[in-house]
Amino acid sequence: MKINRRRRLIRTFNLLDQPIKFNPFVFSRTFFMWAITGLVGGIIAGGYWIVLEHFTEFLTHFQGWQVIPTMAICGLLAGLVIHFIGDPGEIHLIVNNIRFNKGKLEPKNNPSMILSSLFCVASGGSLGPEAPLVQVTGSTGTWLGKIFRLKGEELRSLSIAGMASGFTALFGAPLGGSLFSLEILHHKHAVEYYKAIIPALVASCFSYLIFALIIHLGIGATWNLKAYHYTGVYDFLYATLFGIVGTFFGWIFIFVVKFFKKVFEYRKFPIYIKTFVGGIILGIIAYNFPITRYFGHNEINQLIGGNFGLNFLILILVFKILAIAITVTSGWRGGFIIPLFFVGTTLGLIIHNLFPSVDTTLAIVSCMAAINACVTRTPMSTTIILGTLTGFTYFVPILFASLTGYFLAPKIPFIGSQSEKLSEE
Repeated sequence: MKINRRRRLIRTFNLLDQPIKFNPFVFSRTFFMWAITGLVGGIIAGGYWIVLEHFTEFLTHFQGWQVIPTMAICGLLAGLVIHFIGDPGEIHLIVNNIRFNKGKLEPKNNPSMILSSLFCVASGGSLGPEAPLVQVTGSTGTWLGKIFRLKGEELRSLSIAGMASGFTALFGAPLGGSLFSLEILHHKHAVEYYKAIIPALVASCFSYLIFALIIHLGIGATWNLKAYHYTGVYDFLYATLFGIVGTFFGWIFIFVVKFFKKVFEYRKFPIYIKTFVGGIILGIIAYNFPITRYFGHNEINQLIGGNFGLNFLILILVFKILAIAITVTSGWRGGFIIPLFFVGTTLGLIIHNLFPSVDTTLAIVSCMAAINACVTRTPMSTTIILGTLTGFTYFVPILFASLTGYFLAPKIPFIGSQSEKLSEE
């Protein structure tokens, strides 16, 4: 039955392809494959987001001291899901499979990734839904590629297009999402994957459209920063200086993660014990500093709109970095891009508190760009994504900060599968 279905699909696409060959447009059967990948990705992202919102709303009823047992139980449940259903891996595995496994992302662990990440993100872990979405939509791209009997670069391109569709849906930036899906694979040799740029763009546009229809997404900035006014070429110098500060804290974040990784790997405990312990620690941090709970999508606006003092901002900075590091290393599932943007926002506000004459928006966006580029090594996509999310239309200062974070990043990548050594083997 499955073989017959596939044959019918292939026959349909072949029929669609015939008349297109005689028209004057750059239009082919492959366009429909990219579009379908984007549509499916948008539906998956929209469904995931709706479930996440409802689950988060339910868990927000547990406030005060109840946060600690809530996060501990959710951590335990996420660990049990991973233990019994299967380990879905992390961003390292996605990058590794795209680069060295002929672009194949296996969909068999998607149920585990979806369930475990819902527990982790909805309960208040400092990781966002971007990594789970990228994995699920990327593996869906692989699955569709196999149905269409694609091989080699075509299959890899459809997997990358699927990744881009998931990332774009969340960030609302088709161009930034497409570039990210290429840059994240290898910081020096991204050009190797640029065959996938048009598939990624087409899938991203269709995904964004469907996602916007499902959750009634509007067009505009996500975070309410004050309007930035260009004051001269010195702004590029300021962006670079702020970028150096952001990069410094990117290094701190990387070392803190390495430290907690050694702590959690000191003894070979089952994954559900690690996630349970991680949940207790995260619950204690969230109880004392409620704004550090969750991945930062809404909390960034609270930071920007709240008139917080310098001492409180420093505490938030320290404990948010700790919360992200513990979430990453204790086995919780999710992505760290938006949480790093939260750290960048806090840094920018601290700089403004120390130097009131500094443009707050420039400081915040520059720190956001630098810390993310330092950790993920994605300067181009970071620049475009931040321009979209913050409404900061002057791309050049963001690019200066992003490149500062990129070139001052540690030689050994935070995402291990981006390593040069791996590509040489």
